[in-house]
Amino acid sequence: MSQSESTTIDEPAVQPASDGAPADRRRLEPGYREMGDRLRAERRAHGLSLRELASRLGVSPSLISQVETGRATPSVSTLYAIAAELGVSLDDLLFGGRPERATPARGARSVREVNVPDPVQRAQDRKHIRLASGVTWERLTTSTEPGVEFLYVTYEVGGASSPADAFQRHAGHEWGHVISGTLHVTIGFDDYLLGPGDSVSIDSSIPHRLANDGDEPVHAIWFVLGRLPQVTLAAEHVDGQGWLDPVHRVARG
Repeated sequence: MSQSESTTIDEPAVQPASDGAPADRRRLEPGYREMGDRLRAERRAHGLSLRELASRLGVSPSLISQVETGRATPSVSTLYAIAAELGVSLDDLLFGGRPERATPARGARSVREVNVPDPVQRAQDRKHIRLASGVTWERLTTSTEPGVEFLYVTYEVGGASSPADAFQRHAGHEWGHVISGTLHVTIGFDDYLLGPGDSVSIDSSIPHRLANDGDEPVHAIWFVLGRLPQVTLAAEHVDGQGWLDPVHRVARG
């Protein structure tokens, strides 16, 4: 496995693509079939068969097939492993819309004429997905931002990032802030209980697990930086007119 590892992949933790969410929330979720289409396209672009990708991840080909056809959603650990093995961001798989490198048009009077993503994400318009392991991710940015994952996370009662006997690890570093509920965080051999207002900093290369063992949902803010190590965030100058925003890949004055 290339950039993400788990002692085991939570293969049984998949669920039907329809989760019974209210209609006004379902319409903002990525289509499960569209997510599967993006997974299939990335897999084929890497020249991998269903069986070969499944073998690398330690799961059955039927699980990958079910996800690709939109018949099931993966757990958090499985989704991380798939994204890392294919070298794509979670946003690429979940929501698509990978931003292209933008440069000022020839003859443009200002680098500000280049399209810049809307900086404000309205709460009611967040894209979100409910994963098989009882975890819901809501994206807190209006577009995909390479090397960055900024999420509002909900752990249902009994929800977890991976099964009790498995941990996940991947490149990068992550920070979490609990808003409500009690989150059980295991980092290596150490266990912590985080309550409202508590925060945690995790070296993501260390095996870790997040779980809600309490009797109420956990709501938290999560920020992951550098899960794909090849992403660089150094600013670049653009023809003496300004600089290139390393996150959005757009020119600014």
